[in-house]
Amino acid sequence: MAEKQYVIFKLCGEEYGVEINHVQEITEYKKATKVPNVPSFIEGIINLRGNITPIVSLKKKFNLEEGEIQENNRIIIINLKNKHVGFIVDDASQVLTMEEKQIENPPELLTGIDRQYITGIGKVEEKIIILLDLEKILTEEEKEEIKNM
Repeated sequence: MAEKQYVIFKLCGEEYGVEINHVQEITEYKKATKVPNVPSFIEGIINLRGNITPIVSLKKKFNLEEGEIQENNRIIIINLKNKHVGFIVDDASQVLTMEEKQIENPPELLTGIDRQYITGIGKVEEKIIILLDLEKILTEEEKEEIKNM
């Protein structure tokens, strides 16, 4: 039985997971510098150890209720076409190992673009964890905009 490890993070009280091998690092929240004329879900850019890193608000991208930035907010950094991109989450504090039998395909009611980035639904005890592919959350056009920032 194949096992995969997931970084578990929270958005608006719900738990999400992303495969650990897609994550470069998790860092504390840093206020982003605003950039004009970018999509509304891009918070701006930060300097991450000498690299200019665009920061995406997953709450804005998913049309979730935005709240104040808290002390436990984190930025999950992934490598997107050889460029680091950060995603702001409410909390990212756990790595979880799941077996294939604990993961179901996304429900049929998800259609279109949403289905592309939801890779599965993890079931751990009584909890449901929505598994995401952060690389597929952005459209090709959005990825190109970020690459050119």
